Amino acid sequence: MTTNIRFPFENIQLPLEERVTDLVSRFTLDEKIESMVQYQPAIERLGVKAYKHGTEAAHGMAWLGEATTFPQPIGLGCTWNPELMKEIGSVIGDEARVFYQRNPAVNGLTLWAPTVDMERDPRWGRTEEAYGEDPKLTGELTAALVQGIQGDHPHYFKAVATLKHFIGNNNEINRGSCSASIDPRNMKEYYQAAFKPAFVKGGAHSMMTSYNSVNGTPTILHEDVNKVVKGEWGMNGFVVSDAGDLLGIVNDHKYYDSYKDAVAHAIKAGIDSITDDKEKSCAAIREALAEGLLTEADLDKALINTFRVRFRLGEFDPADRVPYADVPDAKLCAPEHAQLSLRAARESVVLLKNEGGALPLDKEKLSSVAVIGPLADVVYRDWYSGTLPYKVTPLGGIKRKLEGKVVTYCSGGDRIVLRSAASGRALRASVSDGGKLSAADEGAEGDLFELTDWGWGSYTLESKASGKLLTSADDVNVAAAADEAFGWFVKEVFKLDGQDDGRFAIRTWNGKPVTVAEGGTGSLQVKNDGAIGEGELFMKDVVASGIAEAVAAAKASEAAIVVVGNNPLINGKEEIDRPGLALAASQNELIRAVHAANPNTVVVVVGSYPFALNEANRNIPAIVYLSHAGQELGNAVADVLFGDYSPAGRLNMTWYQSEEQLTDLMDYDILKGKRTYLYFDGEPLYPFGHGLSYGAFRYGELELANEARGIGGSVTARLQVTNESAVAADEVVQLYVRAEGSRVRRPLKKLVGFARIGLLPGETKQVELAVPAEELAIWDVTRDRFCLETASYTFTAGGSSADAKASATIAIEGERIPARDLSVRTRAENYDDYAGVYLDESKEGGTCVRPTGTEGWIAFADADWSNGSSVLEARVSGGAEGGSLTVRIGGELAGSAEIAAGGEQEWRTIRIELSPIASLAGDLVIALKGDVRLSAFNVR
Repeated sequence: MTTNIRFPFENIQLPLEERVTDLVSRFTLDEKIESMVQYQPAIERLGVKAYKHGTEAAHGMAWLGEATTFPQPIGLGCTWNPELMKEIGSVIGDEARVFYQRNPAVNGLTLWAPTVDMERDPRWGRTEEAYGEDPKLTGELTAALVQGIQGDHPHYFKAVATLKHFIGNNNEINRGSCSASIDPRNMKEYYQAAFKPAFVKGGAHSMMTSYNSVNGTPTILHEDVNKVVKGEWGMNGFVVSDAGDLLGIVNDHKYYDSYKDAVAHAIKAGIDSITDDKEKSCAAIREALAEGLLTEADLDKALINTFRVRFRLGEFDPADRVPYADVPDAKLCAPEHAQLSLRAARESVVLLKNEGGALPLDKEKLSSVAVIGPLADVVYRDWYSGTLPYKVTPLGGIKRKLEGKVVTYCSGGDRIVLRSAASGRALRASVSDGGKLSAADEGAEGDLFELTDWGWGSYTLESKASGKLLTSADDVNVAAAADEAFGWFVKEVFKLDGQDDGRFAIRTWNGKPVTVAEGGTGSLQVKNDGAIGEGELFMKDVVASGIAEAVAAAKASEAAIVVVGNNPLINGKEEIDRPGLALAASQNELIRAVHAANPNTVVVVVGSYPFALNEANRNIPAIVYLSHAGQELGNAVADVLFGDYSPAGRLNMTWYQSEEQLTDLMDYDILKGKRTYLYFDGEPLYPFGHGLSYGAFRYGELELANEARGIGGSVTARLQVTNESAVAADEVVQLYVRAEGSRVRRPLKKLVGFARIGLLPGETKQVELAVPAEELAIWDVTRDRFCLETASYTFTAGGSSADAKASATIAIEGERIPARDLSVRTRAENYDDYAGVYLDESKEGGTCVRPTGTEGWIAFADADWSNGSSVLEARVSGGAEGGSLTVRIGGELAGSAEIAAGGEQEWRTIRIELSPIASLAGDLVIALKGDVRLSAFNVR
């Protein structure tokens, strides 16, 4: 086994760390620099092959050709099934191996998935990519997916999962330059809590930082990359920057003036692999080395991290020792993978409403069904989807289910002819000229287009002659030439701006006016300057009304199924957050008209995110939801609609009645903002964990075994669940906890355990859920650590967060949080309450508090004044304008100081002599006014 060994790194008998270190030590400095980027070069003299870090695999292998495609992650989150997630991860790993074997230099085995970001706001444009609003659910599902991707071998990886995007990444608007304000409790109990299981339990060996800043510091530079991820959580792999983000520190964040500073500090902060322009990145590394900003040892540390993973992928070992070295080519899109895709799609389906047993439909009794809607006969892919090997649309699945019966289809979209308002001439596409649109001869007929309204002014137009969508792909002409609305810039989207007289202007995806050249007689072109004139106005002839056709189909059928939702590339996507939560108004109109024509109407929502379905929920007897679920979408929908599968999907996000129930998109404080089911005290449309079944379940008594001994202990919950129906069905048992007697505001309820179980008719199963005591703990801002409080803990079990079918309460002896000792240095971010402030960076180290507007305050409760109350020392900066700082104790004014103007990061210590207060009780409140920042203080 040791013959022909030239170097120690080739000796498989040596410890891994010794081998990796030996290999990296043999690289020249230039080779080290070149290996710091995504595409690591071949080093032939050492037998190192070219390798690419980063292959998209959000819900199946993407961008490499046909691959098994699973539901979007938001849909997978609705399965509440870690075992399923592990199986899906294993399939993704297998198919990644096949692609790698075909072209190892381009198709790498380090996969950019899963996305672990907390979805505290459903307007986020990338909601489809993550697993919901709860850290426990997300943590368990992503940990299982990671285990599946990486495999069960103790040494070798099948592939490696790269978790995205650390951290506080839940908005697209200004994502490359914005900063999320996240206080320590939110960070530790919520945002980081979601990532921890995938590392600690799942064993993830890679992570990607996010584009945004947190508290003023770009996450690519955040101290928690080294301190928490690599330190506390023990991640022994590598960290990669998001695409273009290294240069973005300079170009977007304006954080540094030079690339050399950006690259030096990023690598020192824990970035091991740079996903950016190779030439500029490597040049910046060379500059940083030449000026002493970086050392060769810094590169060695990073490269050891990336190459350690490559060793564990088996690249440097004999193939016969690597269990994943020869995955059969037939594994790609294998039939068993398709079956797993169908299972995942079925398990993701959520039955939102089922009044009067409207579902399931009886396929034996029905003789005719109308299938209606813009999503009834399509299967969309999103940006991170693979190429689907086949597609089963809802219409296709329903037809297969109702073979021999009458199934009528209409999209509900109007079919129109477009005319130039200036000339009155109809528009038609030239087949011989790439589908370019131009004005037809006077009096000639125009082409028929189907108009689809996606809401918020976004439309697509499909040529009924060619089946192609209108597109402004070349930014010059408008042509019926696109197979689908797809791309980083979705140029198949058009905005129709109506005029009072019925005429309208057409704008492209980026707001450019569309004009008919030569006085309304020429070709349809994109106009890059000038105001909208007569040549830019259009008219439409409605040849066939989509609503009228839908009504006719519904009246002629025994049941109507209306399929609505979103296109994953329109209105909400990467770089675009949704304006609101509503369905397109035209879709609500379609539902309303069909239901009026046929009361036996079912609505199926296919979507990348939650919707405010208020009207449909009031009026429609049955509503089903699933995400864009991949190749088997139609079969899964049909199985549920016709009772061949009892739905058991559960919502992984709160579905709100409207965006009015949410605070600002950039409000990352879920506690004070009352975000997610954890703190939302309003009335949701559908609560977190909601989902109905064709079965009926009885819960037995909840029994608790208290084995909590500090944070290292646990509480075990046991109960029996019985299926009292005649239908075999899954139930998702959800366990929540609420604490009473805490020092701070705790969640209204918090998910601490769940299990998806299958039950035959009449069957009873024992469910046991172990709750680690650390999941009952809070982050104590007075001592900067987790603390299990002595308190009363009420556990509830049921079918959703709003469905408590069994409960029990226990007292846990933990610890009492002592009174705050404000005589020691107290970081301003560790407040108990605040108003009108946000967190920013102190380049001395850590964070500071500054007013959002002209004035704000922070409060510190439960102070111990025994060490004095006569002087407050504070670390402040004045900014360009300066300002003031005022101190109150128990509501009484105790002192104040003017803060002179200066640089934002010119920190200095001030002393405020405090007046004697009659009763040293109540909160210490520090008010900040003007352009002033506070990083820390103490009172003595």
